[in-house]
Amino acid sequence: MATIDATQQYMLGSFAEAPADIIEFNRYARDAGWSDGLPLIPPTEERVRAMLAAVDADPDEVVAELPPSGASCTLAKLAANAVMAGAPPTALPLLRTALAAMAEPEFDLHALNATTGSAVPALVVNGKIRHELEIPFGAGCLGGAEGGAPALGRALRLTMRNIAGQRIGVTSQSVYGTPGRVAGIVFGEWEERSPWAPLAQRRSVPGDAVTVYGAMGTVNICDIVATTGALLLEIIGKSLAYPGANGFLTSTVFSEVLVAVNPIWAEIIGLDFPDANEVAERLWSHAALPLDHFPETHRGPIEALGRVDEQGQVHLTPTPADVIVVTAGGLGGLHAAVLHSWGATRSQTRAVR
Repeated sequence: MATIDATQQYMLGSFAEAPADIIEFNRYARDAGWSDGLPLIPPTEERVRAMLAAVDADPDEVVAELPPSGASCTLAKLAANAVMAGAPPTALPLLRTALAAMAEPEFDLHALNATTGSAVPALVVNGKIRHELEIPFGAGCLGGAEGGAPALGRALRLTMRNIAGQRIGVTSQSVYGTPGRVAGIVFGEWEERSPWAPLAQRRSVPGDAVTVYGAMGTVNICDIVATTGALLLEIIGKSLAYPGANGFLTSTVFSEVLVAVNPIWAEIIGLDFPDANEVAERLWSHAALPLDHFPETHRGPIEALGRVDEQGQVHLTPTPADVIVVTAGGLGGLHAAVLHSWGATRSQTRAVR
């Protein structure tokens, strides 16, 4: 298998060196170490140029410096990986924005790429661009729905492999990984059915925007009894907290949690809690465990970090502001989805340009 340096040399622009035939190219890509195991589209010069035509920018524009390789990801390199993933040219502005957001120091991409955990950057998309790129926000939005999300997520995952140099067992020590490390996690917020302002707007970024979030996969929460907003938030909030959640690790004092509420539940909750900040505060208050719920060997380190409140509770996140609430999912009700965060990764929201 070729080294990361060989991969970098190809991504600098030597597209002509790879076969244009799709079968030959996939064999070539596997040998070179560029493949994630799924079929790839050959990034011919014609296809890459068509991808780049979607933005008015220099192909040599450096989008981000990507760890762990430290390589500069130019717009052309990103476009090549987007072509291989099957993403449409119209997705390049979103991909460029998301990648630049991941490179922000507060996102801690180096640690996220190298961790033993099953972490992957997830994308939450707001604005009209959700419709233009067919990014799902209803039934099956976290996987299985028709649309462009898997190709977009995969474009970024290939970029992490081929430019950032993320390799399992080499630069990444992930014990299990996740399917999201192949196709990513990309979904929209169902703004039209939400009782609250869109996530990006709440973060002072109205219109087309993307939030990147360091996710440890997805967790389903199911309930068939709760009939009020307060009861729904209680069952969701209490379900967020379990001793082995990353937010309770003593290696960091910071964590976030992303909660996706289906539109049926959101409507019920919104009647009692019309302000999204109130929703986050109520979830935060329930997402806690008593100190004595942890093994005795864990209690001292947790107390030393100042994680125990006056009632002897340990909260999953430091503050209610670290609980991120969005409306998404199908109309069948019964379920909410939770994405726990990884490490000290702080989500980033950027306008798509």
